Amino acid sequence: MCRINPRVDFAFKKLFGSEENKDILLPFLNAILPPQDQITSLELKNPYNLQDYASDKLSILDIRAIDSSGRHLTIEMQIADHLDYEKRALFCWSDVYAKQLGEGDSYTELKKTIAIHVLNFNLMDELAYHNIYKIKNLDTNTVAFEDFQLHTIELKKFSADLAHLTTSLDRWVTFLTKANQLSKSAIPSELASEPGISKAISVLDTINLNDDERARYEDQLKWLRDEESIIRTAQLRGEERGRAEGKAEGLAEGKIEGQSELIKTMHRSGLHVDQISQFTGLTPVQIQDLLNS
Repeated sequence: MCRINPRVDFAFKKLFGSEENKDILLPFLNAILPPQDQITSLELKNPYNLQDYASDKLSILDIRAIDSSGRHLTIEMQIADHLDYEKRALFCWSDVYAKQLGEGDSYTELKKTIAIHVLNFNLMDELAYHNIYKIKNLDTNTVAFEDFQLHTIELKKFSADLAHLTTSLDRWVTFLTKANQLSKSAIPSELASEPGISKAISVLDTINLNDDERARYEDQLKWLRDEESIIRTAQLRGEERGRAEGKAEGLAEGKIEGQSELIKTMHRSGLHVDQISQFTGLTPVQIQDLLNS
């Protein structure tokens, strides 16, 4: 299996944001972008390197690139939800867009900017795991302000198995979510056919980390494992409570108890009410009522 989890944002940038791995990043981006936005080459604007890591510990973990037509792309992997993440996403897009201009430059110099957010949590109400956001006229449905494009890829909404992968992005998301089950010596044919994935698996299998990198990776990996364990444990407890009731009314009560247990466990782990709302689909008011019960 791969030794490194690509969902840890630090590892994600080391894998996709290194100069030697642009042949991994490019097909990954083309799997996300619509047909009219496909790219043939790109230049990394903030490539990962050890010197940068030593000086600032990669406080900014996004990947920034420019393609051959001059369009700007920013890619982020986020393992944890943040309050007002939607606002943060817009701010990051606008920061990249505005910084294209230097002193004395005109607005005509501004190029289309595409933001891609790969999320290890549910953010939007949409059922699809990949959503593309643009600016439209609400009356005519006409797309305007063509320079804006934002993608969300919510990994927890993806559930297809190897036999039911239909798109390139399905295969890349399978790689991101099941890397711990993959090995360079036995890559499933459903993934091996996708350009870039075989090399990505090989890189994760052989990647070396220095002491500082290893410490940062292990800290983030522990957080990711703890979060997933908390949620799964609370769900199991809720299911057990529900089964123990036996009767229909008892089963319904058990489900409510399980939901309450899940929410209380998540709250004790440090998640805010708004973050719990994203995970459960309940409103903040409903969550607060269960916390007070």
